[in-house]
Amino acid sequence: MSCPRIEVDLGKIRRNTQTIVGRLGPRGIGVTGVTKAVCGHPAIAQAMLDGGALGLADARTSNVQRLRKAGLTCPVTLIRTPMLSQADQVVQSCEESYNTEILLISALAAAAIRIGTVHGIVLMVEMGDQRDGILPENLAGIAQQVMKMSGVALKGIGANFACLSGLAPTVLQMAAFCDLADEIEGVCGPFLKIVSGGNSANLPWALGEHATGRVNDLRLGEAILLGVEPVSGDRIDGMHTDAFTLVAEVIETGAKPAPSPIALVDPTLARLRIAPASGVSKRHILAIGHQDTDILGLSMPAGSTFIGATSDHLVIGTNRSMLKLGSEVRFQMNYNALMHAMAAPDIKVKLLDNQPTKQTRRTQGMIDHLALV
Repeated sequence: MSCPRIEVDLGKIRRNTQTIVGRLGPRGIGVTGVTKAVCGHPAIAQAMLDGGALGLADARTSNVQRLRKAGLTCPVTLIRTPMLSQADQVVQSCEESYNTEILLISALAAAAIRIGTVHGIVLMVEMGDQRDGILPENLAGIAQQVMKMSGVALKGIGANFACLSGLAPTVLQMAAFCDLADEIEGVCGPFLKIVSGGNSANLPWALGEHATGRVNDLRLGEAILLGVEPVSGDRIDGMHTDAFTLVAEVIETGAKPAPSPIALVDPTLARLRIAPASGVSKRHILAIGHQDTDILGLSMPAGSTFIGATSDHLVIGTNRSMLKLGSEVRFQMNYNALMHAMAAPDIKVKLLDNQPTKQTRRTQGMIDHLALV
């Protein structure tokens, strides 16, 4: 079987989605499945939809186009502020997009008018993450400008937490965000369809004992795909954390002598040397490296020790392994490792499933065609 590869258990992704949808639903919050970490893989997206996600979201138009080419007709939102150069692509492939710049919204409006459609606008608000977002004091003015434009429609507001700052939202921050929804409606008139409170880092808040206010949507990727809460890294109760497995092949095995002391012309090169692993009797070299994934985001198998890695090699050590040339070693990944591995051209994707996907008539057949990439 081809290596390196990622084995994807679609059943576990579906069940993770069902679990979180079931918990958030009674609190009035729907789930939008975020597919950016898996590069818009259609079968994984379909598993989210089958699990109860109301729609999909991605940060890149290339991923959205991949979903559309596979036949998925569900609502798809672009959650990274669009590039000015991609305005036409955005309105052609996405029902809605998250925005912070009025000039860009004008370009989207013009593009929508050219093809005879109306594009939904969700205004992203800066609530403390210090990444993308309109300052709260400027939000009402920009919302009023959007309301006056033809070709676009103000659909809602969104916020983001814990991406750049690493800080989970507080109850006070979320209450202030909900107040902004009321303020915009008071100024602009129409009811906001979308009040998107954030991402997987918002789950502790969303599932807490306090009221969730106006928030009716969360954009969830990491929680569904890996079953963990991003800020703490803790497993979410009842969720699968092993839906994705990275498999690499051993290309060399055997003991290595301790390195002899050498004189380095450049002392800074010392930090690049691999230190001997204390107590390790065997080293194994695997055909995977920094070019393929975030090596530090891999969980070493039981009984194995990380020794070092280069662009194309991963060196691990073990005392009791029966690994030999051609053996496969399996790793769990964190979110960064998953993102890099799914985007790596030399890593294949193998889909595992214990339940047929409930595809719509328009998507049936296309998912199977794109199962292996």
